[in-house]
Amino acid sequence: MKRFLIIAGTAACALVLWLVEHAVLGTDPAIRSGSSTQSVGGVAVVAVALIVGFAAWGLLALLERVTTAGRRVWTVIAAVVLVLSLLGPLGGVTGGAKLALALLHLCVGGLLLAFLPRTAAQP
Repeated sequence: MKRFLIIAGTAACALVLWLVEHAVLGTDPAIRSGSSTQSVGGVAVVAVALIVGFAAWGLLALLERVTTAGRRVWTVIAAVVLVLSLLGPLGGVTGGAKLALALLHLCVGGLLLAFLPRTAAQP
């Protein structure tokens, strides 16, 4: 139950951040997709945060079963994935969009990195 709440909380935090970026600051986190641009909406932010969260949970659960250092291995993998995910915001249309998207990536990845391993069994 704790892991589910962490994932739900992460998605909620990402949505709040998107609302602040979009509604309060007026930033449109849009990305280039081929020859067109695509705006990143609140539903997409929540959906991706949930998908990433559940994938992270699944990997952590698997690593806990197959190795005694599951928490440590997961943390390294998650940190590498977070750093690599920061390449995605480079496709932002404007500097503000790039910053907004990078903050969303850091919000989701940072919260999962900070809290999900705390639920793991200690070696």
